[in-house]
Amino acid sequence: MSAVSIEAMVRAAHESKNYDPLLEMIPYARLLGIRCLRLGDDAIFHLPANPDNIGNPTLPALHGGVIAGFMEQSALLHLLMFMGIPHMPKIIDFSIDYLRAGHFRDTYAQCQVWRQGRRVANVAITAWQTTRTEPIATARAHFKVDGA
Repeated sequence: MSAVSIEAMVRAAHESKNYDPLLEMIPYARLLGIRCLRLGDDAIFHLPANPDNIGNPTLPALHGGVIAGFMEQSALLHLLMFMGIPHMPKIIDFSIDYLRAGHFRDTYAQCQVWRQGRRVANVAITAWQTTRTEPIATARAHFKVDGA
């Protein structure tokens, strides 16, 4: 997808407050069913409860890889939506801390860009289920944003 079309898609999403077309262009985000909720200037990413995402059927609890993938995709989408990057950022590294079990229920994530340079952006991600003050995981991601 060209830089012009990504920029145009982000602009259209902001104007319409509908981020579904942007999410649909990313296959893994589409597979997980990630949605974006705008609350003023903030974006909250939503992972709906889905039986296919269960890793431990005894609890039942979400698979850790699904939680990590959701958080990584949220950070990538956050960069696209708010940092004016005209192309898909590329992941450099990702580090996650699992804090408690992710039960079989809707999960939410919020991102914060700690630093965006010309080449690299650092993003902090927090995921929760019932309340933001009880996160199920936190993560840090570094993305290459220079397009080279």
